[in-house]
Amino acid sequence: MEKRTLPERPGWRDKAQELGFTFADMGGEPYWDETSAYCFTLRQIEQDIEAPATELHAMCREAVDRAVRDEAWLARLEIPPEHWDLVAASWARGEPELYGRMDLAYDGQGPAKLLEYNADTPTSLYESASFQWLWFEEQRAAGVLDGETDQFNGIHEAIVARWTQTCGDGEEVHFTADPQNPEDYATVETLAWAAREAGLGAHFTALSQIGLTQDGQFADDQSRVIGTLFKLYPWEDMLRDDFARHLQGSGTRFIEPPWKAVLSNKAILPLLWQMFPGHPNLLPAFFLADVQEALAGGTPAAGVAQGFEAARDALAQGHVTKPIFSREGAGVVIHEGGREVARTGDDSYSHHPMIVQGLARLPDFGGFHPVLGAWIVGETCCGLGLREDRSPITHNLSRFKPHFIEG
Repeated sequence: MEKRTLPERPGWRDKAQELGFTFADMGGEPYWDETSAYCFTLRQIEQDIEAPATELHAMCREAVDRAVRDEAWLARLEIPPEHWDLVAASWARGEPELYGRMDLAYDGQGPAKLLEYNADTPTSLYESASFQWLWFEEQRAAGVLDGETDQFNGIHEAIVARWTQTCGDGEEVHFTADPQNPEDYATVETLAWAAREAGLGAHFTALSQIGLTQDGQFADDQSRVIGTLFKLYPWEDMLRDDFARHLQGSGTRFIEPPWKAVLSNKAILPLLWQMFPGHPNLLPAFFLADVQEALAGGTPAAGVAQGFEAARDALAQGHVTKPIFSREGAGVVIHEGGREVARTGDDSYSHHPMIVQGLARLPDFGGFHPVLGAWIVGETCCGLGLREDRSPITHNLSRFKPHFIEG
């Protein structure tokens, strides 16, 4: 794994505007940054990223199966009790999932470590699946990249195939998000583009324009009943929405399905560690309430005592606290050697229960720290996107970096 300085493509910003990539620069800083790119070997991609991410997803599905059968876990996941049946029934019916993004710490040497799983509403999809591939093709055509190079990027093709597996021929699918958020809209359009390629109908309706018919069905801004809905709206918010009481009786099929409320939640990390302690791609993780005294030298809660003692030394060297619900690094605090070394200024999610996770120190490439985003479509890892930041905490304005495979 290397970071290579490369020439930018002439006129790439004009191309970005033409293609609707309107957020390539944000806040006066580059978001898309092709002044350099990350280079991997095929072995690193296949053995250290692709295969482990696919295995991690299978482990996550096992964790869902455990959680939906255990009310104590549903409570710790902060899923409202009135919706436990909705979530459990969704899993029992085998409602299909579409996509997700695993954030991994990886330095090219040791096993990649799962930081968290954005399994419900992950963004950076357009950059990963489309604009990154365009960069790769044009840089190879220009001779900047060798003709033998490749990119780990079958994301678009995998999403097209997944739509054909989850929907009937010609099925009409509604898509919703906040159209005022360009990154959210680009994500939804990327998925809708793939749906159209799969032969489906695709209709966008702003989230605020979805209403309820007299029969209790959800309808779009043209009063069309919504049969299948992809929503870029997180389940933890959706289950607390004023319309939540109509979810079960509406007849709408939701993508992602309600059982993704279990995975779109950092409380899944302690459950994974409990089920698969010591797994090479996992970091020790616990609920802060169970181990807060133990972190200061005291005694952990009885149910996690054995697991905590096995991880005590590692957590003392470094750990991270984060809310079970948060976005873009909000509420994350890094501790090393008993002192706080970094935190984000956004604490808007910090009223939620917190978890403690072992610290995976991100590598340093010229003052920037990359986080790998391993894309899961269906149940398989099929592509990679990278973001980097000068801070060890990745946030909303962190830069997106292209990658390629050499050798």
